[in-house]
Order: sequence, then structure tokens, then C-alpha cells
Amino acid sequence: MPNLFTPFKLKDITLRNRAVMSPMTMYRSVDGKMDDFHVSYLGARAAGGFALVFPEQIAITPDGRTTVQCAGLYDDDQIEGHARVCSIIETFGAVAAIQLGHTGRKGSEIAPHKAVNDEGSFKQLSPDHPDGWTCRAPSAIPFGTGGHIYPVKELSVEEIKDIHKAYAATAKRALDAGYKWLEMHYAHGYLGASFFSPLANQRTDAYGGSLENRMRFHLEALDAVREVWPEKYPLTMRLGADDLNPAGTQFEDSIVAIRAMKEHGLDLADLSLGFNTDDMKENLFNDVGFMVSRAARVKKEVDIPVGTSWNLGIPANADKVIRDGLIDLVFLGRPALANPIWPLWAARELGHSDPFSLVPEDWAWWFRNFRGHAPSMGLPPAADHVADKVVKTMVAAE
Repeated sequence: MPNLFTPFKLKDITLRNRAVMSPMTMYRSVDGKMDDFHVSYLGARAAGGFALVFPEQIAITPDGRTTVQCAGLYDDDQIEGHARVCSIIETFGAVAAIQLGHTGRKGSEIAPHKAVNDEGSFKQLSPDHPDGWTCRAPSAIPFGTGGHIYPVKELSVEEIKDIHKAYAATAKRALDAGYKWLEMHYAHGYLGASFFSPLANQRTDAYGGSLENRMRFHLEALDAVREVWPEKYPLTMRLGADDLNPAGTQFEDSIVAIRAMKEHGLDLADLSLGFNTDDMKENLFNDVGFMVSRAARVKKEVDIPVGTSWNLGIPANADKVIRDGLIDLVFLGRPALANPIWPLWAARELGHSDPFSLVPEDWAWWFRNFRGHAPSMGLPPAADHVADKVVKTMVAAE
């Protein structure tokens, strides 16, 4: 029976465990490039025991970025930074993965930690702002909330074909940089998600209307990448499988779409939400592992490996969904930001026979040969060294 620390093999790639660092936008790039920050930040997570490490979503075109501070791989001069990232991730025993995407009508934003734009509305910059642009989308429908109020340009069929070519060109650069796992981002209200959702896609041509038409963009993008991406390396996607709105993407349609994607070369499905509207009829965000049941249905009904994220940062919960055969990989975003050695902590919490085997050998030697008070080692405490025991010991000594 697999568990969180069982290796996972997909195509010719074997992951040392089931813990994945999910893509998290850092707003640290200049001209779309990755630099020393990304090398240190991502290398730390690989050294901390994650098996598969993603940088942030990587834009396939300049206007596919969320902000001008976001990373891309749409130009050859961006390859070097990505190659450095791949090298450091592999040095520490993890697999370097890349997520390709285009933000669509959610682009031209200001970094969220900078709060507001010049007009005093959150997130989006006007097209005439020095750091803004006119967003492109399936239909000329702005997202409408969070400051996303500026006119949106509907993509022509020719532009759609160009975007598919951009996916393929970026995949080639990713291969040159050293990535061995490629994911397509079709979720979170970005371009792929908006083509899939009736809320954002109201086209009347071959790319809109019926489910078959609304998933055409995804299948053609997969086909374009599959032509240049080696069969030996996994090709996966993150799908916005549900908008949680009766007028938007429905989960049952997602099952049909994933089955079609599998026929077009998809190797694993990473399930998330559509986020094509803020008007969601269910509030699931405090529920532990709320995407797991949907992912488990896909795994059973489509017969394809699956992964998911959302509130799985407690080690016992992450381990259980693997042991129960519900999903194959656990994607961790905020937990990976909060704790770069989350896998090591999880291994200690779960009673792993050799938790220090998850970190580089030289670090492991020091941990294994630690002499002194174990809870003072500097690691998050294991279950048998909880804080109240430490406090009681200190009080007794006084």
C-alpha cells in the first residue's frame, strides 16, 4: 500500500515521495527572468525533501504574465535562469517541473502585496499604465471584480493558433533548460480556465458553445506541446474542474474533458477550481482536502493518475489520502512557503523509520548525530516532543 513517502513513477520519471511543491507566484522577476532568488528559494525546497518542485506559473507570452514582475520562458534569454533553477533542484534529489500558462483576462495586475493601483481599485492596471496592457480572452468579457474592469480583447482564431505555437515554443525552451515534467495551467480563471467556462467563453465559433468546442483550446494546446515534449517525460495539467456556480464550469463536464485529454497524451490530472467568478455558491475553503473527492472520482472514472492541493498541509491528512488510494500526489503551496522542510517535518510526525534520509547526506549526518535536547534541534517538533511537555520540564527544573 503506498503512503506519502512511497516513490511514484510516471513515464521514465520516478519521484522519491508523493510531496509536490505547487507553483506559487513570487513577483520577483525582471524581464521575465529567474535569478538568484529563485535558485535559493526553490533549491531550499528540494533540499527539504520535496520530490517534485515547481517554480511559479511560467508565462508563454509577455501578456501571459500576471504582472511585469512574473516569470516567463517566451524568450531564449530567459533559459539561463531556468537552467540554474533546474540544476539546483536536481542537485538536491528532486525533479524540476514547469507549469506553462497564460493569465488571459486576469493579467495586467499589480503585485497583490502592493495593495492598490493608481485608480484605488485592487489588482488590475489600466492598459495605458506603463506596467499594464490590454488583456486577451475567449470573449470580450472582463472578469469584473477585484478591479478587473478594463476592456478585454476577444482572441481571433489566428491568435488562438499563435498561442498554441507559443505553448510549443516554450515547451522546447523548458526542455533545453532541463525540466523533466511539464504541466499545462488550465485553472484559476486564467486563459485555459476561461475557455472552458460558459461564464467567460461566449463565443459562437468552433471554440465556444458546446462542451466539445469549449475544450478544443485545451486539446489543441496539448497536441502542440505533445509534438515537442518527449514521451519519456510526464505531460500533465491543472484543470479548473468546477466554478462552484450553476452557470459556470461543472464538474461532470470536467470528467468528460479529462477523458478526452488523456486520449491526447495527458499523463496525470491535477485538480483545482475554475475561479472564473467570485460568485461561488459554496464556501469550501476551510474544509480539509475539499478537492480530494473530485480528484478521486477522476482517478476512478478516467483511470488516470491524479493530484490535488487545498488544505492538505497536515501530514496525517496528506498521508491518509495517499494510503486510501484517493490521489497519487499531494500538491502543497502555502505549506511549502511556510516550511521549506515540510517533508522532513511530516516524516517525523508520521513516524518514518529514517526521516533524515529526506535531506542531503551531509545535513542528515548532523541531525542523526545530534547530542543534546532533541526539541532544541531547531526543527519543527515531532509528535513526541510537543510544546506543553517542554514547558512542564522547564517549570519542574525551576
